[in-house]
Amino acid sequence: MPKLNPYLNFDGKAEEAFTFYKSVFGGEFVGGIHRMGGAPGTENLSEEEKQRVMHIALPIGNELLMASDIMPSMNQQLTVGNNNYISVFPDSRQQADEYFKALSEGGKIEMPLEDQFWGDYFGCFADKYGVYWMINYNEATVK
Repeated sequence: MPKLNPYLNFDGKAEEAFTFYKSVFGGEFVGGIHRMGGAPGTENLSEEEKQRVMHIALPIGNELLMASDIMPSMNQQLTVGNNNYISVFPDSRQQADEYFKALSEGGKIEMPLEDQFWGDYFGCFADKYGVYWMINYNEATVK
C-alpha cells in the first residue's frame, strides 16, 4: 500500500517551524537538516539562501512531516492558503488538548476544539507559520 506524507514549503522559516513542531510532537529530524548551500552548483547563492532548508523531516507516529524553504533567487514564491490541512488524530482527549493549545498559539483558530455533533472532539486553526491543522479525536476509533 502506498504511503502519503505531507510536504510543506516555507519562506526561510522551515527550520524554525520544524523546531517548534519537534517541541510539540517530540522525536528527532530524520537525516538532520539539509541546507541549500550543501547542494552542488550553489556557490553563487547568497549566504542567506545557502542557509535555507533544502529538506527536513520529522517523524510523527508512523508518518513523516517534511518541508523545505522556497528559493526567491529561482523566482519561487510562497503562497499560503487553506487548501491543505494536516489532520492529527491524537491518542487521547488530553493529547488533543495539548496539541491544539501548543500548535495554535500565535495562530488563528478557525474552529475551537470541542465536542462536535458528529461525535468527535475536533478543532482547526492556522498556526503562526500559516500551516493549517485539524485536531480530531474520537474515542471509538482509538480503541
